[in-house]
Amino acid sequence: MNGKPQVMVVDDDLSMCNFLRTFLAERGYQAVTFGSAEEAVKRYNVERPAAVILDVVMPGPMDGLEVLAAFRKIDREVPVIVLSGQGRTTTVVQAMKLGATDFVSKPFDETDLEVPLANALKQRQLSREVASLREELQSKAKHNLLFGNSERMAEVRDLIDRVADTDVIVLLRGESGTGKELVARALYASSLRRDKPFVKVNCAALPTELLESELFGFERGAFTGAIQQKPGKFEFANHGTMFLDEIADMSFPLQAKLLQVLQDGEFARLGGKHDVKVDVRVIAATNRDLEQMVTLGQFREDLFFRLNVVSINLPPLRERRDEIPILADYLLKKYSVQYNKPYSELSQETMRLFMDYDWPGNIRELENLIKRAVVLSSEAPIRKEITQGIAMAAHRVQAPAAGHAPATRAAAGSGVAVGAAAPGAPTAPPTPAELAAAAAEAGNYSLKNISREAARQAERELILKMLQQTRWNRKETAEILGISYKALLYKIKENGLDKAS
Repeated sequence: MNGKPQVMVVDDDLSMCNFLRTFLAERGYQAVTFGSAEEAVKRYNVERPAAVILDVVMPGPMDGLEVLAAFRKIDREVPVIVLSGQGRTTTVVQAMKLGATDFVSKPFDETDLEVPLANALKQRQLSREVASLREELQSKAKHNLLFGNSERMAEVRDLIDRVADTDVIVLLRGESGTGKELVARALYASSLRRDKPFVKVNCAALPTELLESELFGFERGAFTGAIQQKPGKFEFANHGTMFLDEIADMSFPLQAKLLQVLQDGEFARLGGKHDVKVDVRVIAATNRDLEQMVTLGQFREDLFFRLNVVSINLPPLRERRDEIPILADYLLKKYSVQYNKPYSELSQETMRLFMDYDWPGNIRELENLIKRAVVLSSEAPIRKEITQGIAMAAHRVQAPAAGHAPATRAAAGSGVAVGAAAPGAPTAPPTPAELAAAAAEAGNYSLKNISREAARQAERELILKMLQQTRWNRKETAEILGISYKALLYKIKENGLDKAS
């Protein structure tokens, strides 16, 4: 974009389109014209104009009023000035009811259109500035609070301030629940693209085929059931920001396609013959060791280098315990308002337990516990859960040193052991060392196979741990793990955990 406001012209009269293109250029606007109502609606998300000039009397499957209604469904804020050579009162009334900003009858003098267009764009800009300022103030207050006051988080804030107003790719790294999406939204809110779309896609939530169509869209007839063209998330994010969460879970073929977008800014929809060009700022996030994945051949090295331009590492909550009281108080106030419950500070006993706990689920786990305490109007359940989690962690550390057999692995905070301690429960999965030893004994020395199996077992153990921690509340578990509810159900069945509930 060259900085000029873009105005979309929709009129089946070619001479009118040419006239308006010249008219707009002379007044410092950039024009994009469409002689087809259907094409204008289809292209609206890609163009995202600052204003629309629309002829309400058009031939074809859609008339001008239907186009106006379609635009309003896509973008309620865009000013639409309607033109008509009929000048009928009923048409004017219908257009205004559908949300038209102004009405100009054909034929018209240049000032007849110039003044309402300038006023509409000025009002649009003022509304955006007010909304942006309000969002920025709220965002800064929230982010300053949630980022705390530790030295580690001060480094994170400094990096955000230094790269937010650039288009550089940012890779967010850290354990699950450390606030990577929060950082992504902070980067977006402070960027030059903050008035453009912010689109989030969780790469672990969908199978490869669905993820590809979700990201890049598809053409009609690309596969069974593709009855019409569908734009992908990258097209919706055009001129804005794309947040790719759990980037390590993206398949190799999709990694190659993403690399093309990052390098050239273009891609082809599924079943498409032509490339689609987009201008998108990408922020990616992962809780996995990408360097190790590259070494093991599980992640493309060229994509890793492309993503790792600026890397922001988020420390786990256990490494910034001094921020726990601030976070807990903020979350108490937030959910007291949300659930219409009286606000009260946490007791000293609960806060002491919070400070002693290791928080394997980080801020997300803290948030869920606070939410539960507010809803139940009691700290007793969360105190019991934290106490059990602390005891289990201590047991895991002390048992081997006492000369006993290795301690049964347990779900922190759940009070339920993973293994023989619970009759009928699934046995504890082998450790990576046990997997390696077993593989070597069987004559299998493939590092890739051992790594894949270790990752699968680690995933199974984490899912079981979170399920037990939430008392098999699958919806809450999916939120904690950052995956969709359907994806969690699939993983529960895949790992044989449905027999443990």
